[in-house]
Amino acid sequence: MLLSADNLSFGFNGGSLLENVCFALNENDRVGLIGGNGEGKTTLIRLLLGELEAESGTLFRKNGIRIGYLAQNGGYDSLNTVFEEMREIFRADIRAVEALRETEEKISKTAENTGEYRALSAKYEALNKQIAARDSYNYEIRIRTVLNGMGFENNYEQTISTMSGGEKTRLQLCRLLLEDPELLILDEPTNHLDMKTLFWLEEYLSAYKGAILTVSHDRYFLDKLVTSIYELENKKLSVFKGNYTKYKTLKAEKTAHLLKEYEKQQEERAHMQEYVDRNLVRASTTKMAQSRRLALEKMELIEKPTLPPAPPRFRFSYTDKPYERVLEVLDLKLTAGEKTLLENASFTLMRGEKCAVVGDNGTGKSTLVKEIIKGKNPAIRLGRFVKIACYDQENANLAPNETVLSELWGRHITWEQTKIRNILAQAGLPAEDMDKKVRMLSGGERAKLALAVFECENGNFLLLDEPTNHLDLQARESLESALKEFDGTVLFVSHDRYFIRALAGKILELENGEATSFIGTYDEYTAKKQALKTAQKIVERIPTPSVSTNSDKKDGYYRSKEERAADARKRTRIKKIEEEISALEAEDEELNAALSDPAVTSNFALLTEKCTRLEQIKTLLDELYTEYETLI
Repeated sequence: MLLSADNLSFGFNGGSLLENVCFALNENDRVGLIGGNGEGKTTLIRLLLGELEAESGTLFRKNGIRIGYLAQNGGYDSLNTVFEEMREIFRADIRAVEALRETEEKISKTAENTGEYRALSAKYEALNKQIAARDSYNYEIRIRTVLNGMGFENNYEQTISTMSGGEKTRLQLCRLLLEDPELLILDEPTNHLDMKTLFWLEEYLSAYKGAILTVSHDRYFLDKLVTSIYELENKKLSVFKGNYTKYKTLKAEKTAHLLKEYEKQQEERAHMQEYVDRNLVRASTTKMAQSRRLALEKMELIEKPTLPPAPPRFRFSYTDKPYERVLEVLDLKLTAGEKTLLENASFTLMRGEKCAVVGDNGTGKSTLVKEIIKGKNPAIRLGRFVKIACYDQENANLAPNETVLSELWGRHITWEQTKIRNILAQAGLPAEDMDKKVRMLSGGERAKLALAVFECENGNFLLLDEPTNHLDLQARESLESALKEFDGTVLFVSHDRYFIRALAGKILELENGEATSFIGTYDEYTAKKQALKTAQKIVERIPTPSVSTNSDKKDGYYRSKEERAADARKRTRIKKIEEEISALEAEDEELNAALSDPAVTSNFALLTEKCTRLEQIKTLLDELYTEYETLI
């Protein structure tokens, strides 16, 4: 057991935030911690880290436990380069290898069968065991594996202090993965990650040897990684076995069961009380009535289950129906400064399509959406009667000094105040928020206000850039439902794969300066991408054999039986070589892929075996290619 809590309680300024929290976190556990804003997720993490002290209850930590914590906007400043900073993690390994070399040199200069020789030999053996146990020789492989997987393959020599906040947070996560703590506590680890990096991180964490506790709004990530959900709600913590999708089912079943039990008891109590009221004053039934009254008093009351707060509600509608072809992009060139993002990009959107724009960071997804909104590029054509409504991930269209009420009402001054208040309330902004300045709102509150503004634009073509940023899980699911019901056209950029999977029927992929459309669901798109990737791996890199000429033949016949036999043997050998090369290249691909597996890189013997086999394959391939070229 790594951590456990028994009836843990905590509050601020006399108010209670957590009450009687109980759980046990064991080795290799995979836990997702969820809950609405303000429910106490960060507070619970700070209690586990020892930054706060509980008011009551017991918190157990394994003696000497190594915990790695990634804050939501973590990161650090350093004058080191990226690779230098990661190398600092392995100072003990580097010193051990250097000490081993020094010891080797001293042994070579020391006479055998002396006390000094035996002492040096013992030290050498101890250092060897330490290096083998820590896999010290291969620390650079581990560094490169993690840095490349997290998207830093081209940033080894970049000074950390020159990086953006998001890059520093990613680098902090790299550091934690390389430090290999017994327990990883991650707060929104998928923020700032593109699709490729997300998939890599999920695979890496799935094979991680320690325990993981993660706070995340990424439902796809929770489904892929965790095996338990800890939910904080109304000061209580509930534990559900399974991933996020399983949690939703179990939570609904639990709530329905508790409500049924509560209602059943209330009905039983009402029936018993009615009997007492009718029969207590009658001599013949007084004893029975008193018995039931006593039973009522002793009955252990079932607490009425607290139903989850009503989620935000959105509804998108429009008045004018556009023509069938809503958007046509033809030979679009898109640039950012001197960098070309897209070249000769062409695609169309038809009325009613819901299309997700996907691609790595920096491929031009947000730039494309902004270019469509501007409407000044001749390569971008909107259909007749198309009315655009747009949602900006930064909520830059909100005026910071306006109040919540005036921000929306000022855009629709002819509407009644009651209508404006109702729209804001349905978006999750209650009456007490109406007079707040926009600049005082949290990220989630700003997003809800921006969505209310967006909803009231009544566009028939909705453009959304990262609409789920800052939204809690309930708000994300409400937005999904509203966009599903919308019968207009939607083009959206999102890193939320659960959101994409729920909504998109078409995928527009931006990659290597090209825009590629795929009609189908997100799962179908990812399956096709994986199939293409697999196919590319097995494409043979063997040159096409040269065509035989008539110089080898005489009137259509070989000159002799010996030549014909020799030619047959040559063709047989060529075919055999092609098969051997294909098999060796496939094995080479598998071995290189295995070198990115933490289970391999952390096992020195296995890693050495695979590296040795790679060298053998290289030698064999060189020999086979040389022979192949002489035969063809």
